[in-house]
Amino acid sequence: MSEHKPLNIGMIGYGFMGRAHSNAYCKVGNFFKTKHRPVLRAACGRNEEAVQAFADNWGYESTETDWRALIARDDIDAIDICVPNNLHKEIAIAAAEAGKMILCEKPLSMDVAEGEAMCEAVEKAGVTNMVWYNYRRVPAVTLAKNLIDEGRLGRIFHYRANFLQDWTIAEDVPQGGAALWRLDAAAAGSGVTGDLLAHCIDTALWLNGSIHDVTAMTETFVKERMHNLTGKVEPVGIDDACAFLCHFENGSLGLFESTRYARGHKALYTFEVNGEKGSLRWDLHDLHRLEFFDHADESAVRGWRNVHVTDHGGDHPYMDHWWVPGLQIGYEHSFVHQVADFLGGLDRGENAGPTFRDALETQKVCDAVLESAKTKSWCNIS
Repeated sequence: MSEHKPLNIGMIGYGFMGRAHSNAYCKVGNFFKTKHRPVLRAACGRNEEAVQAFADNWGYESTETDWRALIARDDIDAIDICVPNNLHKEIAIAAAEAGKMILCEKPLSMDVAEGEAMCEAVEKAGVTNMVWYNYRRVPAVTLAKNLIDEGRLGRIFHYRANFLQDWTIAEDVPQGGAALWRLDAAAAGSGVTGDLLAHCIDTALWLNGSIHDVTAMTETFVKERMHNLTGKVEPVGIDDACAFLCHFENGSLGLFESTRYARGHKALYTFEVNGEKGSLRWDLHDLHRLEFFDHADESAVRGWRNVHVTDHGGDHPYMDHWWVPGLQIGYEHSFVHQVADFLGGLDRGENAGPTFRDALETQKVCDAVLESAKTKSWCNIS
């Protein structure tokens, strides 16, 4: 262990993403060889008993109940922000001013103005920063990126994606509080646009380049819900469903849809890209496979290939760090890969993407989508 440089992690939050990130910190050193090695130094949360249980389970050395105290500690190198969206800006700016590295959950911020302030803070401080858009690190998605960049699809004509869930259909599901903050506009900023479509948009920008303009529609199917914090029935401010069309800067057309009202779907995230030479598509439910169509194939055998992305010989991204060919990996490994890339960036003295500035581009699209739905007009991405 003496050859490794410790990276002392201060985790703020202990929910779903706190667990996913902690697991990645624990596993990355077993499979990826980097000069830096994460050390779970402290976990922070407002509930002292709950955060202590989280720390005990994952092996954090200490706890805090005030994120300001965590940031002020000299033994913390990096702050991991896993809290509701409305807290991202204040924590990130304070961490940057304290000279801490920052890993922030998505979406970056509540809106573009907050995101810009966060970008300015990390850039002024010169601190390493990254946003947890983990689907980039699924090997099949990274392979899609490689194929597109190699020109295997040629000129791109269409990009389409959806992210479908069904967990908020019941009208008696409340909003707000620790477990259901995603249904509270004051904590989340938006509904499926910032929660689900943000993932689709980030992947699309990474694979297909910038978006020029959008036209969107949203719907809130349940207009009022009981609020966990007030105990009163209050208006619902988030979007339950969103669909939008867009023009990409490369001339291709985009079609995006997200909803929490698609009965039978728990987390159906798919995308498809159509080009002049070929097409590809991916499905989160079968995340280790990439479907690929190459028009250059002989007509007698031309058709969709189902590529099992498990080869460890170097052709498939990340897989040389895992098992023998044919043995797949899963959702949690995307976070391990993101930590590995973050650490590799530290080794080289550079940021691993997506940085705050990269994630701000996704935020700009999200804001334009919501504005378009409100005004019922096309909106440019500023």
